[in-house]
Parts: sequence; C-alpha cells; structure tokens
Amino acid sequence: MQFFSDTWNVPQTEREDWTRHWMTVGFDAMERLLVESVDTGRFCHGDTPTLADCCLVPQLFNARRFNVDLGPYPTLVRIDEACLALPAFDAARPENQVDCAG
Repeated sequence: MQFFSDTWNVPQTEREDWTRHWMTVGFDAMERLLVESVDTGRFCHGDTPTLADCCLVPQLFNARRFNVDLGPYPTLVRIDEACLALPAFDAARPENQVDCAG
C-alpha cells in the first residue's frame, strides 16, 4: 500500500477501496469455482489440504484486515475454518508469530 502513497499520493481510503474491490473480484471467482467443482471437499480440492488452501488462508486473513464482507463467500469461509482447525495452519497464523506487530 505504501507504493500508492509514494508513487501517486493516493489517499488511504482510496487505496483500501481499491484493495477491497480486487479482493472481492477474486473471491467472487474462487467461490464460484469451488461451489461448481466436484473436487471441492473439506478443503479446496478434496479432504486433504493442498497448496490452494495454503494460498487461500492468508487471503482471507487480509480480507478481514481490510473489512471485506465475507458473507457472500460461505465456501471460502468454511474451508478457511477447516484449515485453521489444523495445528500447522493455526501455528502459522500471523498473530502467532513472534515478530507480529499485533
């Protein structure tokens, strides 16, 4: 986000709006793909976590940071919850890192 300030002097609210817009576009597509896929299970692709889940979890963390409404994405939220119930995902949460700014 600092890039916008340094390059174009874009106000914080506009940067956050831009971020929320593109998160929503991506989540719309991902939710639709997962709902329509016969491969979607407990996780993005079946009942074992894959790289797709490893990529999804931080995106939902960031969405919450930017106050993105996750109501339209029940499948993404369900998968995120399934991931975070696993010890490895839980341990990897940003707030569980020693260098987390909080």
